[in-house]
Amino acid sequence: MSKPKLLITDGLSNDGLKALEDSGLFEISFHKSVEKDALKTMLPSAEALIIRSATKMTAELIDCAPKLKVIMRAGAGVDNVDVSHATARKILVLNCPGVNNNAVAELAIGFLFSLMREIPRATAGMKANLWEKKDLVGGEVSGRTIGVLGYGAIGSLVGKAGNALGMNVIAYDPMADKIKSQYPYVKSWANSPDGIFSEADVVTLHMPLMDSTKNSIGAAQFAKMKKGSIFLNAARGTCVVIEDLADAIKSGHIAGAAVDVFPKEPKANGEEFQSPLRGLDNVILTPHVGGSTMEAQANIGLEVAEKFVAYSDKGMTLSAVNFPEIALPLSDGQHRLLHIHKNVPGVLSKINTLFAEQGINISGQSLMTKGDIGYLVMDVDASASHEALDMLHEVEGTIRVRVLF
Repeated sequence: MSKPKLLITDGLSNDGLKALEDSGLFEISFHKSVEKDALKTMLPSAEALIIRSATKMTAELIDCAPKLKVIMRAGAGVDNVDVSHATARKILVLNCPGVNNNAVAELAIGFLFSLMREIPRATAGMKANLWEKKDLVGGEVSGRTIGVLGYGAIGSLVGKAGNALGMNVIAYDPMADKIKSQYPYVKSWANSPDGIFSEADVVTLHMPLMDSTKNSIGAAQFAKMKKGSIFLNAARGTCVVIEDLADAIKSGHIAGAAVDVFPKEPKANGEEFQSPLRGLDNVILTPHVGGSTMEAQANIGLEVAEKFVAYSDKGMTLSAVNFPEIALPLSDGQHRLLHIHKNVPGVLSKINTLFAEQGINISGQSLMTKGDIGYLVMDVDASASHEALDMLHEVEGTIRVRVLF
């Protein structure tokens, strides 16, 4: 059998790339960056795709890839993938949540210290041959209130660090009732984001991008913040109306801000970065480097390789975004069949009845559903796998079937 063509468009750590190469499962086309027009010429032959944040897999690009079966986002967020269109095309979307959580949380805490001690201004002054020691009187974080918007994997790490530094931690999360018992050190849970803005000395954003959070932080929210407070965003650029943040800083209402993510970001190194935040004092701007530590990049590369190999070699779909998650152990002397079908009642019963009538023994079986999709992984005796495959094709509701090994 020919190896599936794997296209990597945004680079990958050396360890991750080597793991994929060592698996021997793929014909790999590796690129550190690919422009949209060039990508259109590569996608028609691609059966698998690994991307990071730079590649935007729109519906248009997905339709350029008729053979594509799986997209792996080497990171947590998948807002650069049209997941709905990928699902309609029956393309599996995987991601790697959690691998860079510590890196992003540490960046947020680094932002906090830098702004409280006015390090951006101090650095700019020193480089301009100015000695402004008497004017640079910063503040300490201990005793201040840090408000965390979104208390998930990253937000909770920031809150934990803030608590350890002697800060009062307040939080908002739509799942607060289910998670707050895990975090007894959180002083209070706001009923809405507005409660965070009005109470905190430092507001740090860690919410995902959804319809409800897009452009959800603007002039009204900044006006609620205490005069002289600080705003941090290492989450999603399009959650914040960046012009409103710039206005709040220019007016002096907000004393400082640090931003790692932006509504519009350059596609490659060397391109001009445009933002109303440029040139403002006591503002830290970084080029979307939250997850860019040596440790996080190495770990993401290895996890990408592990999950890709697990899917291609064993049919496992751990961390699937739009697909049921299944991990079925291997059995000796068996062939593994993958059956994707419409999520309607009775599919498994029909399959088991057909196999029983033909005397086909099932040694392992796992079925999960998500939305409109059902995914069945099953192991049968090697001698019966071709007959089983033919039977699966005839089951009503079948979308795709294949013998994995």
